[in-house]
Amino acid sequence: MRDAREAPTLTLPRFTGTFPRVNRIPGWVYAVAALALLVPLALGVWNRWTRRTALRAMLRFRARVDRFKLTRKRYISEALLADEAIAQAVREHAKEHGLSYDKTWARVRTYINEIVPAFNLLMYYQFGYAASKASLNLFYKTSVKVRDPGAFERLPRESIVIYLMNHRSNADYVLAGYALAGQVAISYAVGEWARVFPLEYLFKSFGSYFIRRRYREPLYHTVLERYVQLITRNGVTQGLFPEGGLSRDGHLRPAKIGLLDYMLGVAREPGFAERMYVVPVAINYDRVLEDRTLLRELRATSGGHTSGRWTQFREVLNYTVSNFGRLSTRRWKRYGRAAVVVGDPVPVAPWLADVAAEGTPLFERDRTERLQEVQRFTDSMMQRIGAIIPVTAVPLVCAALQTFDAEYIPESKLFGRIEDLRDALVHQGAEVVEPAREVAETFERAYRMLEMRRVLTKQGDAYVILPRGRELISYYANGIAHLCGGFEAEVRSRDALPSDTIVGA
Repeated sequence: MRDAREAPTLTLPRFTGTFPRVNRIPGWVYAVAALALLVPLALGVWNRWTRRTALRAMLRFRARVDRFKLTRKRYISEALLADEAIAQAVREHAKEHGLSYDKTWARVRTYINEIVPAFNLLMYYQFGYAASKASLNLFYKTSVKVRDPGAFERLPRESIVIYLMNHRSNADYVLAGYALAGQVAISYAVGEWARVFPLEYLFKSFGSYFIRRRYREPLYHTVLERYVQLITRNGVTQGLFPEGGLSRDGHLRPAKIGLLDYMLGVAREPGFAERMYVVPVAINYDRVLEDRTLLRELRATSGGHTSGRWTQFREVLNYTVSNFGRLSTRRWKRYGRAAVVVGDPVPVAPWLADVAAEGTPLFERDRTERLQEVQRFTDSMMQRIGAIIPVTAVPLVCAALQTFDAEYIPESKLFGRIEDLRDALVHQGAEVVEPAREVAETFERAYRMLEMRRVLTKQGDAYVILPRGRELISYYANGIAHLCGGFEAEVRSRDALPSDTIVGA
């Protein structure tokens, strides 16, 4: 008899089938899903960090950034594509060349993509400023003078400012941007020489727009004009080099008016003339990096002897190797001074009123007469630029050397001439850098550069101008000859360079 407390035994039937197979999810699927979640989060964090960093940098400089510069490129492109003036130019171009509208509009889109930049606040105020400061301090001691800082504080908040500058070197873009970084983020019109990687990306991220020089197609110029007027109308501060290219002989070149005419065209609309101001900016160097190349080009244009490609390549190679050697052995010395002088803002409205007082307002005149008036206005601005060109040590000493007929100059006579010339420049109101410095110290700063470049050498108590150095002396003296007062004729009489059109002060 079984114990009543013993539990009954339950026997289950044995399972003889198979369980359904469950597919395992591969690990890469989880990785992709995690990446899909993390990427937007990381981009959001990155965008927030870059925006806050850029704003902090901008506030640190206390600079004005035109709000329109922050507009996305897509919206600017759409505004230009909807512009009726561009549409009319498309119709005319298609009819003249027998092209379809689709192909012509595709051409317009190419132009727009080429011209319109994509301004990046972080690139401008963090990378751009740091890079320009490092490169400039490597080559030069920089000085910036604003003749009347209060004049800019008195400008209306909604003012449209155009900076006009003389063009000495391709470093002008860097130097002027660095000099004005504490006031405003400036946009340049840049030639096609910079349309190479990575310069193109850098310039566009800094807000600069590209132009095709000597490209005469009306459709392209309509697109360019409407873009320039669009950003001008929206208050974007622009920098412009009216000379259109580097000075090859040291003199100011005649002004070209194309882009400035586009910008001034906005003044035909009500309320804009009173907001527009043009600011002259003058730049000068103790050493222009491209000076020998510019002199070579000048000889080529005048039919003189030019060096072959192998000679030019050898010069560049020697320059690179020697400077690298100086850097690596800690014997590097800077190229002297790079100086910028910012003049007083010139309002556009009074000039337009004066033109209208002659009988016909500017924008009611035919194109030829209107361009003549714009040319006269631009020439007057170039004279203002010429009047404030900074006088650094090398141009001052070169101008003094030009006043002597001999190649062998006693030290006492040279020092006396430098002092007399400097006093004349100060009396003329020129912007002499450190005018109270001792003459011997000024000459020593210039002589270090001139001796290194085999322009000038010392023999006993005198200095000798070496045969290769006369062109460079003329080049640097020409930059300030128009400021030299009673010494101007003597400075010009020793000019060893081909004659060129001169814009005086």
